[in-house]
Amino acid sequence: MVSQEQRRRQLAREKFLRQQQRRTAARRKARARNAVIASVLGVILIGSVALYTTGVLKDDGKKENASAEVTPSASPSKAPDPCEKPAEGKVKELTFKKEPDVAVDKSAKYTMDLQTTCGDISIAMDAAKTPRTVNSFDFLVNKGYLDHTKCHRLTTAGIYVLQCGDPQGTGMGGPGYTIPDENLKDKSLKGGVYPAGTVAMANQYNAQTKEGRNSGGSQFFLVYQDSQLPPDYTPFGTISASGMKVLEKIAKAGESTGQGDGTPNATVVINKATVKES
Repeated sequence: MVSQEQRRRQLAREKFLRQQQRRTAARRKARARNAVIASVLGVILIGSVALYTTGVLKDDGKKENASAEVTPSASPSKAPDPCEKPAEGKVKELTFKKEPDVAVDKSAKYTMDLQTTCGDISIAMDAAKTPRTVNSFDFLVNKGYLDHTKCHRLTTAGIYVLQCGDPQGTGMGGPGYTIPDENLKDKSLKGGVYPAGTVAMANQYNAQTKEGRNSGGSQFFLVYQDSQLPPDYTPFGTISASGMKVLEKIAKAGESTGQGDGTPNATVVINKATVKES
């Protein structure tokens, strides 16, 4: 006959097992949700490159996060727009047939400054580790490619990034050429995490099919909070402290869907971009 104490222990064990099962199910659900978010974070480049509609970070740079138990709000955020009106001017419709020849000095320091409607964001670029990526931005910025372009995507659940670099503002634009992945084994990407302050390339890589390598174009994402992502997206720059404050302001305003992935509620437009060597 089972004693009262034995019965109490049995019930406690059963309760513990139920709790563990619920936690496991919740983690699986979170991973599945974040994988979906990441798969949409890809950029669809138009041109001779094949189009991939699935991927971990569909080039809107993008990811899986088992640790971030973030529950999106049920309705779109109504936070006010904290940014100013864009400067007068139009996006240049520029397309190039091939990647520019590398002209940057790998031993020099390069900084890309984004003068946005929400504030200035300064990015220190690593030419030594990502020469072709830095060279591409040096080329595009000097052509006025990023001027007056919108940062079209903000993710606030699972991964925490602002995506920019598409003249179309749709997530489908590109310069007409692609550049190779670089620096994917950087020591900063420990534990499958892109740390806050990282700037990385969006691309079309699909981790499931292993297709889409070396498909970066002009779209990039700025990480404003540690984001768990596989090391598939070229990390090429670091955001300044003042730039991080601008990103935090943008993130605080939320995104349009209320589901953690949409157009920023803040009007984020790059009025002018410059690259300088030092």
